[in-house]
Amino acid sequence: MINYGSGKSVVEYPWYATVGPDDGLNQGDFIFLCPILEPIHEMSKDRMRANYCEYDVVIMSQSCDLVNKKLDLVLVCPFWSLKDIESQNPWFQSSKNKEKLRRGDQPNYHLLNRSTLEDFELDFLIVDFRNVYGVPFQYLVNYVQKTDHRLRLLPPYKEHLSQSFARFFMRVGLPVDIEPFK
Repeated sequence: MINYGSGKSVVEYPWYATVGPDDGLNQGDFIFLCPILEPIHEMSKDRMRANYCEYDVVIMSQSCDLVNKKLDLVLVCPFWSLKDIESQNPWFQSSKNKEKLRRGDQPNYHLLNRSTLEDFELDFLIVDFRNVYGVPFQYLVNYVQKTDHRLRLLPPYKEHLSQSFARFFMRVGLPVDIEPFK
């Protein structure tokens, strides 16, 4: 808690923590350079071709399912720093559009705060819900055990990320909408 001398105190809610390689997987864990296979449409009956990619991803699967080993595939979404995505997509350069991200008005993206933790000094992060990947659970467990430590999004921010992901998936486009009131 921080006391500002006026008798008012503000509770601090850190966004991130670091966890070790033996800490179980949780929703909101960041995996850097996570190997992802993207199938190529050309395939035969017994063979499939795929592109090997490495993405920085955040785990979207529920922590309870991960802890209780109730799934075979872990859902992950890629993320980029705001600076990196600004250089590739002019839409993100606009202050107006950054404000849309901050307010949650772009359902296909989610904005996360900067990290100042040692070894994880990061700019604002943009999570991309349009691209979701499934990574085999045991493969991901083995992969993170080879790292020194990893970044973890903390409550209530991981629940906010999860809620944004749910809103993106549950959106419904109506074939005929109600006309605007004038």
